[in-house]
Amino acid sequence: MAERYSRQERFAPIGKEGQALLAEKHVLIVGAGALGSANAEMLARAGIGRITIIDRDYIEWSNLARQQLYTEEDAASSRAKAKAAEARLKAINSTINVEGIAEEFDPENAELLLKDVDILIDGTDNFNTRFIINDAACKYKIPWIYGGCVKSDGISLSILPGQTPCLQCLIDQLPQDIETCETAGIIGPAVQVTAAYQTAECLKFLTGHSMSTHLVSFDVWGRQYSSIDVVKLKDPHCASCSDDAQFPYLKKEKGIRTAVLCGRNTVQVRPGRKENVNLERLAQRIEPFAGEARVNEVLLRFHMEEKRFVVFKDGRTLIHGVEDVQEAKKLYHRYVEA
Repeated sequence: MAERYSRQERFAPIGKEGQALLAEKHVLIVGAGALGSANAEMLARAGIGRITIIDRDYIEWSNLARQQLYTEEDAASSRAKAKAAEARLKAINSTINVEGIAEEFDPENAELLLKDVDILIDGTDNFNTRFIINDAACKYKIPWIYGGCVKSDGISLSILPGQTPCLQCLIDQLPQDIETCETAGIIGPAVQVTAAYQTAECLKFLTGHSMSTHLVSFDVWGRQYSSIDVVKLKDPHCASCSDDAQFPYLKKEKGIRTAVLCGRNTVQVRPGRKENVNLERLAQRIEPFAGEARVNEVLLRFHMEEKRFVVFKDGRTLIHGVEDVQEAKKLYHRYVEA
């Protein structure tokens, strides 16, 4: 065990002092998919003292080609990504503290989750969540590292609130989810290179070094690379990071909320307030009609009207096989809320 970090300590920019610093730090990772799991594994192996990872989704077979923390057993049981990631990371490094939270990162929990966090890493797959991350990070002056990848392309940028442009400042310079992994595909090397940039920047910051102000983008298949210094693009009137910031993405919505998950033929339905659903009781109620209802540690799965339902303990529900929001609401009220 004494030799665990010996090779990392021999890397001069980290050394023994840097390694001791890493053991005292807390990293929040939002998203436990491809980027989230790659970053989480590298940081766990590097000896980060505390890692919190939050994700709203569960593991499917299509995840296994690129989401390195998960196994066939996880996919077969539709295990929550955050909980599977927690178990795997603890097995990788039993000397650190790891917490997996099977929830959505949203304005209701963002501020609580950022408490005592040193840096945040973006492992999400949509800009709506990234803008919530951005506003929360800017409000509490928490550095964060943006990352995105699709096909064979990747992009990464370190954001230091108060010093560099934030995501909102750079909105015109960034891709806007025109293509997704579900619609255009992705290969593992694009994930690994993107995560490598993110983790390296994270380690630099946590050991007292300056992060880069360059937006890096690349195509690992076409062997193309670009690096642009964005420090001069800070918007003095930005709604998220200026002196008069309003943090628009932290405003809490009331009532039932829905979101169409791009490329997945799926609608997410969220109750007006987070609940504590008794999944076993719900399974007993719908099983006579659904035929089979399967429950694991955080979710319930069943089929109804040729739709697949995944209900989480907080009441959040994914309805697969539907893209119309109004139809999804009706199905939710009929089978989950009733």
